Amino acid sequence: QVQLVESGGGLVQAGGSLRLSCAASGRTFSSYTMGWFRQAPGKEREFVASISRSGSWTYYADSVRGRFTISRDNAKNTMYLQMNSLTPEDTAVYYCAVANNLVYSESYRSEKDFGSWGQGTQVTVSS
Repeated sequence: QVQLVESGGGLVQAGGSLRLSCAASGRTFSSYTMGWFRQAPGKEREFVASISRSGSWTYYADSVRGRFTISRDNAKNTMYLQMNSLTPEDTAVYYCAVANNLVYSESYRSEKDFGSWGQGTQVTVSS
């Protein structure tokens, strides 16, 4: 089973940028479709982005498309989320997760499609 640790969260002003990292343990990181989710206070956890095993395929939620970029470095067992043009609406705890299925699909946007989760990293965007 893959273990995940997120980092890179923090406090940033609106319009700023942050890059989140998700470090994975285990030798089979490159076998997994991965994703980012977030949960704002009082709201359900929501899908942010996903990436295929090779990194060739990505998919984004409408709310972040064009501002966020998901990527991965399989040699470093690490996935990233570059977040630009941040707004207060992006304030949330961000989680990385491993998809249950090895084959990539843009339809994997529900929590039930993902198994292992990290502990989350807080992102706060001030206005």
